[in-house]
Amino acid sequence: MDKIAVLIPCYNEAKTIKKVIEDYKKVLPEAVIYVYDNNSTDSTDKIARQAGAVVRYEYQQGKGNVIRRMFREIDADCYIMTDGDDTYPAESAREMVELVLKQKVDMVVGDRLSSTYFKENKRPFHNFGNSLVRWSINHLFKTDIKDIMTGYRAFSYEFVKTFPVLSKGFEIETEMSIHAVDKNMFVRNVIIEYRDRPTGSVSKLNTYSDGIKVLKTIVRLFRTYKPMTFFSSIAFLLFILATIFFIPVLITYIHTGEVPNFPTLIVCGFVVITAIQSMFSGLILATIVQKNKQDFEIELQNAAKTKKEESRER
Repeated sequence: MDKIAVLIPCYNEAKTIKKVIEDYKKVLPEAVIYVYDNNSTDSTDKIARQAGAVVRYEYQQGKGNVIRRMFREIDADCYIMTDGDDTYPAESAREMVELVLKQKVDMVVGDRLSSTYFKENKRPFHNFGNSLVRWSINHLFKTDIKDIMTGYRAFSYEFVKTFPVLSKGFEIETEMSIHAVDKNMFVRNVIIEYRDRPTGSVSKLNTYSDGIKVLKTIVRLFRTYKPMTFFSSIAFLLFILATIFFIPVLITYIHTGEVPNFPTLIVCGFVVITAIQSMFSGLILATIVQKNKQDFEIELQNAAKTKKEESRER
C-alpha cells in the first residue's frame, strides 16, 4: 500500500503531462504518481513514463471509467486526483494530503470557483454551468460544497474503496460530491488557484452534451438518494393538477346536481390514484435508502479494518 498516490487520468495531454508530473514530484516527493492513459493518440504515455510516473491503461473511453479502474487497482492511505492539463496547482496538494492523513477528512475538494476560475476560464457557458450545478446540489442536498465539478480532490482509503463508480464520463465529479454528502462523509473545501489551459492544449469537455449529462446525473441521483422528496413532489403536483380540473366539475354538480363531464371526473380520479402511488413509492424507497445507509456503515468499518491489516503488512 502506498502512503500517497497521485492519480492522473489522461487523454491526449502530451503538451502538459511532463510538467504536471514534475510539479507533483517536487511537492510530494514521497508520493507514487500514476498516469492512466485513456486511448491517447499522441505520446502522453511515453512522456509520462520518461518523467517518472507509473503508466497504466484504461481502454474504455471516459473519465468515469478511468477513475473506476484507478480506485480498483491502487491502494493508498491518501489519494490525490488531478488532471493532466496543468490547470490545477500542485502546490495545494500538501495541504489537501494533511487534511486526509491528520484530520481524517474523507474528501477534500479543490475549490476553483472561490478564486480565479471565472477570471481564467474563457468559456462563459462552462462558468454558468459550474454555478448552476453548485447551486442545484447545495440546494437539493442541503450542503455547502464550494465546487461540485472540480477534478482536483483528495480522498481517504475508506472513501475510495466504498465509492460505487457508476458514471462513465465527466459527470463522475458530481457523483462523488453527492455520494459524500448522502453518506455523511467528512468533506472539506480548500481554495486553489485555477489557471486556464496553456496554448495548444484542448479541453475534452463538451459544454452542451456533457453539461446535459451532468444535469441528468443530478436528477438521477436526487431520485436515488432522496426518493421521498422526489416522489412526494410528483405526488403533490399531480394532486394539484387533479384538483384544478375537478373544481369546475364539483361546482357544476353543486349548482345543478349533475355531472356533465364524466371523462374529466374519471381522469381526475386516476390522477389522484397515481399521486397516492407516487407517495407510497417514495415511502418504500426511503426505507430501502435508510437500510442502504446502515449497510454502508458496515462497509466503512470493513474498509478501515482492511486498511489496518495492509498497513501492518507494509
